[in-house]
Amino acid sequence: MLSPEREPILYVEPLPSSKQWITQNLVPSRAKAVTYAQSLFPILTWIYRYNWTWFLGDMVAGVTVGVVVIPQGMAYAKLAQLPPEFGLYSSFVGCALYFMFATSKDITIGPVAVMSTLMGNILHDVLPHLPQYQDTPWVVAGCMSVVLGCIVTALGLLRLGFIVDFIPLPAIAAFMTGSALNIAMGQIPTLMGNNSVKGFNTRAPTYLVFGNFFKYIKHCNLNAAVGLTSLFLLYAIRAGCKYAARRWPKREKLFFFISTLRTAFVILLYTLISFLVNRNHRTNPKFSILGVVPRGFKHMQVPTVNSDILSAVAGKLPSAIIVLIIEHISISKSFGRINNYTINPNQELIAIGITNIFGPFFGAYPATGSFSRTAIKSKAGVRTPLAGVITACIVVIAIYALPPVFFYISNALLAAVIIHAVGDLVSTPTAIKMFWHISPFEFVIFWAGVLVSVFSSIDNGIYTTVAASAALLLFRIAKAQGKFVGTVRVVYDQPAPAAASNTAESRDIFVPLDHSDGSNPSVTPQHPQGGVFIYRLNEGYLYPNAVHFTDHMIAEVTSRTRPGVANPYGSLGNRPWNDPGPRHKDDTNIDMSLPVLRALILDFNGVSNVDITSIQNLVDVRKQLDRYADHAVSWHFAGVKSPWIRRALVAGGFGSSNTATRTVFSVATVGALEHKGDQPLSETQSPSNRGLHVPDEEFISDSFTSTQDKPRVDNSTSFDTLPLPILSVDHPFFHIDLDEALKAAKLELDTVSK
Repeated sequence: MLSPEREPILYVEPLPSSKQWITQNLVPSRAKAVTYAQSLFPILTWIYRYNWTWFLGDMVAGVTVGVVVIPQGMAYAKLAQLPPEFGLYSSFVGCALYFMFATSKDITIGPVAVMSTLMGNILHDVLPHLPQYQDTPWVVAGCMSVVLGCIVTALGLLRLGFIVDFIPLPAIAAFMTGSALNIAMGQIPTLMGNNSVKGFNTRAPTYLVFGNFFKYIKHCNLNAAVGLTSLFLLYAIRAGCKYAARRWPKREKLFFFISTLRTAFVILLYTLISFLVNRNHRTNPKFSILGVVPRGFKHMQVPTVNSDILSAVAGKLPSAIIVLIIEHISISKSFGRINNYTINPNQELIAIGITNIFGPFFGAYPATGSFSRTAIKSKAGVRTPLAGVITACIVVIAIYALPPVFFYISNALLAAVIIHAVGDLVSTPTAIKMFWHISPFEFVIFWAGVLVSVFSSIDNGIYTTVAASAALLLFRIAKAQGKFVGTVRVVYDQPAPAAASNTAESRDIFVPLDHSDGSNPSVTPQHPQGGVFIYRLNEGYLYPNAVHFTDHMIAEVTSRTRPGVANPYGSLGNRPWNDPGPRHKDDTNIDMSLPVLRALILDFNGVSNVDITSIQNLVDVRKQLDRYADHAVSWHFAGVKSPWIRRALVAGGFGSSNTATRTVFSVATVGALEHKGDQPLSETQSPSNRGLHVPDEEFISDSFTSTQDKPRVDNSTSFDTLPLPILSVDHPFFHIDLDEALKAAKLELDTVSK
């Protein structure tokens, strides 16, 4: 406790204003504008430091990814119901443009299985309504790409990338797993050769494709031999390389590259076999082959965007946007954590948006980040995003030099490549088991998304998981419940300096009275005495949960206290209909051993925001409890972190009293302060601006209720040390922590009792 001669100069906090908020958040300064403009081109922060070491790493990674993306791109284009060359166009544009806007060195933009399947489903649904584009479906795909790119770019420019955080991991996992099952099942008929049977729709819901596959299994042909053996070989090479890497760890890098290039090896092997089998049967091949792939960029044009296409695809845009965003952002964040760097989600949205806007000029369809190629690129030792340019060069070489080779690629082989690629998207049993242990509710959401994807469509699976996750979030917010806490004295044993005995340091901590936090039930927290209650709010105090918080608080408070007067209404006729009370005015069943409610301490350490509804609810509860106690109940607030929350509470009439009250303030001891003249303490002398905080002391002071009573220093003074209050003293019911709030409430009770 500070002595009177060391009473501190008092500090009054200026409440924030709307003008201040607008200036800080909406009106850009010159520096912010320059920073924003520079952030749009992250390449400017590293390109001038580019060197040969980086180039060698990028060259290896770029070539490796280029070899993988060529067969994958053509296979995924077929998923999108487009000719195979469009997969190459999309691969080129994604790799060529991304490096200028990238904040991730690992991500590879291009055609991916899920987005391609969704695109194929969209074309399957809308082309019957657009007969003029029946023979040119890439026109509709290009329009979709431009529209999606504009929307996603706008989200990035407006810095709305945080919306991705509202899609939780179980929803993403369910979407990826359901999509992988859908894609794999849709490719099995192509793998086995019975996909061409009349009436067999491989784009039907997964369970129907599964049933129809066995219905038409007798129509399987020579394609099955190509498909099954190539799929087996892909998995065999991967398993063998994994085993060899464990067996000979010094050659792990070699086996990694062998495993990475397995797709290219299998494609070349089976293309050679196809050439030998079908070279004399080009018009009637022995098994299904890719056919003619035009050389060069044959579909470069200005994309067509008109009202007919937009009206047809409008209902499909939400699911496409979700897929475009969550695949890219989740992959880039994941590899950023693995490789110890941070991505900017807003800038990544701009990157994929720009890619999809300009892609259709080259014939591309919607593209986003690829998990498999990103993993390969990362493990291949990529150094910068410029590796994408090298991959783009490899793709261009393939577009101009390899179309004669592409002619003999087996469709069953491409189906095997797709099935092999999407197999890694299925959540593992270990991950699913972890979901159950962490959150059973989200475990159910995961399975709901998977089942809807299997029995309905990928679109509906996405909507199901996102809607269910949002509902769970709102339920958790609305049903958040505060806890009444009490004090426990804890002791810390500390080794003392040499030649001294061990010393112990002790302090009070505040734990829930019901031990709901898992604290030891054998340790009994001490409930504050004299009608004082401490209530901890564990969530943001907002309109969905405001009533739930206070209903719980009122029920507990009224059960542990007695009314201020036994029968405040006088006659039976004056009593409200919903107040049972005593049968007669002279009767009483009140437990007089219970205290009268005196003070409520609200722990706001967990509260990040309040709103009008929640503050009005507090005002109503204060009136209710004042009537119940038959006097003004004191409301103390501990740990209010934001000036805006304090401003809202002050507007509701909290924080100060109409009568002079003795209270407790925490102070910081500030050294070497000189203060001269008959002036109020300036803002620069506040503890936060001085930067020296030693909150180990407290003082007791008579509070004042207006800034006109602000103390002044009348004489020139110089202090070696000067105690300054941490919080504003014109609102004495706002406290730095629960310990200070409890002491202030007890001091107030002592003052009243005297």
